[in-house]
Amino acid sequence: MPRSDHPLLPVLAAFTAIGLLSWMDAFMKSASLMVGAYSALLLRAPIGFAIAAPLWLGLGGRWPRGTVLRLHLVRGVVVAGMAFLFFFSLTLLPLAQAIAISFIAPLIALFLASVLLGERIGRQAIAGALLGLAGVAVILAGKIWRETLGAGAPLGIAAVLASAVLYAWNLVLQRQQAMVAKPLEVATFQNGVTFLTMIGFAPVFFRLPHGDAWSDIGISALLSVSGALLFTWGYARAETQRLAPLEYSGFLWAALFGWLFFREPVPGPTIAGAALIVAGCWIATRGHPPEPEQVAV
Repeated sequence: MPRSDHPLLPVLAAFTAIGLLSWMDAFMKSASLMVGAYSALLLRAPIGFAIAAPLWLGLGGRWPRGTVLRLHLVRGVVVAGMAFLFFFSLTLLPLAQAIAISFIAPLIALFLASVLLGERIGRQAIAGALLGLAGVAVILAGKIWRETLGAGAPLGIAAVLASAVLYAWNLVLQRQQAMVAKPLEVATFQNGVTFLTMIGFAPVFFRLPHGDAWSDIGISALLSVSGALLFTWGYARAETQRLAPLEYSGFLWAALFGWLFFREPVPGPTIAGAALIVAGCWIATRGHPPEPEQVAV
């Protein structure tokens, strides 16, 4: 077993978190198809808050101040917009296809981390990200441009791209949060601020779930909190440029859960692209990244 300070542990934590969150995406797609993306996300947030907040307070959590509180507020708003756009896209696109399009986010995050966090971008990280992006291009060629798009597909693609930009910013904010707050605090404020951000739209968009939608939302909340805890733990111990390319592994999870939940097929170009993605993740996460410049939070 690796030591508790082993450099591989943050990578394993992030990889597992991505798997849990991809599983969560499948449950959220199911709920969104039944009651809409807005209602599913609005109800997931307080359930996640109810899971994380008692644990955080029970372990001595205290109200954050200053820069830490500002980070919680900013990321909560970013997550609200990012999540809504992504779950909306899932009502129009296959799960693996939406995940594939969103993979532009880690590449954006690498350069945002350089600008906002002062991280030096290593050659391996850039090479891995570009190889993963090439895998995404193969998938897009096989699953989108060579197939007939449904009536809502262009809107779904636009929603994914907008979500990806917000997700790239989210990855950088996640790194900043992880340096100043513990995982349970991050999960508590992420869910709380997301709910407060969205509640004002309830009179127009809210639909009360029935039956299976409730269980899908509840399970997705548990998976969301679990993934957030692992992500925060990993990002507190490794740079954004080292972990961000692991986002490409989310396609493998999405292909699996898309097939298990919705019988969405996985054609040859998808498998070829996935192989490039895995290779990119391996290149980007091996070795040691360059020493970062001083981080200003």
